[in-house]
Amino acid sequence: MTTLPVTVDLDDAGLAVVTIDHPPLNLYDQALHEALRDAVGELERARPRAVLVRAEGKVVSGGVDVREIFHPMAQAGDAERGTAYFAELVELGRRLHHLPCPTVFAAHGLTLTWAFEVALACDLIVATPRASFGLIEATVGLTPAMGGTQRLAERAGIGRARLLVMTAGRFGAEELEGWGVVDRLMPEDGFDDAARAFAAQLAAGPTRAHAATKEILRHLTEGGLEAANEVTPQAAGALFATADLAGAMASFVEEGHGKATFTGE
Repeated sequence: MTTLPVTVDLDDAGLAVVTIDHPPLNLYDQALHEALRDAVGELERARPRAVLVRAEGKVVSGGVDVREIFHPMAQAGDAERGTAYFAELVELGRRLHHLPCPTVFAAHGLTLTWAFEVALACDLIVATPRASFGLIEATVGLTPAMGGTQRLAERAGIGRARLLVMTAGRFGAEELEGWGVVDRLMPEDGFDDAARAFAAQLAAGPTRAHAATKEILRHLTEGGLEAANEVTPQAAGALFATADLAGAMASFVEEGHGKATFTGE
C-alpha cells in the first residue's frame, strides 16, 4: 500500500491535521507537490475550524528534489515551463493563506525552502528552539517562488527578507522569534502534543470571528489601512447574525467573561 506524502485528518472538533511524511527528508518532488495541492483542496471543501500543518521525521524538510524538479528545466533553458510551475506554487500558497480559519505550522527541526514558504503562508508558526529555517534557493541560482519572500517581508521587514533570501542562510527559531517570524517557541519535549493542543484551542474558538479577522488583515496587507477600514464594518457586523455571537453574549451577561463555548456557526 502506497502512503501519500501529505495526508489530512479531520477530528470531530473541527481540527484538520495536515501531516507531511515523505521520507527520508520530506523533499519537494512531483508526488509531494500533487499531494499538497490535493490536501489544500480537501481543506477548502471540508472547511475545518482550524488547521495544523506538521511533519514526520527528523527534519521538517531538507528542501526541494532539485534533480527531479528544477534541473531538467534549467538544462533545457525552459523559462516558460519554469514560469508556469512557479505560478502553480504561488497559487497554492495563496489558497492556503486564504483559508477562512486559523492555520498553524509546527516546526520541530530543519525547515527549508518550500516548507518554510508553507509555514509563512500559515497564520501562526510554532517551533522548538532547535528548529531552523532557510530560504536557500539562491544556492542554485533561484529565488523563492511560493510567496515566501513577500510573506517574510510582511512579518520581519523588507531588509531582513533581503538578508535571509540573498544570503541563503539558515536561521534559528529563537532568532526568528525575535524578528516576529516565529510566533511561539515551545519545548522540544512534548512539542507535537503542545502544537496540537494550541491548534485545538483555536479550533474551539469563534470560527466566524477568526475568519473576519483574517479578512480584515488580508485587506490590510494587500490594499493598505484604508482597504482594511473599508471591509471592517461588514466583516465584523455580519457576526451579529451568527449563533456563536448570540450564545457568547448571553454567556457573558449571565456568567461573565471566558465561559462561552463556540460551535463555528
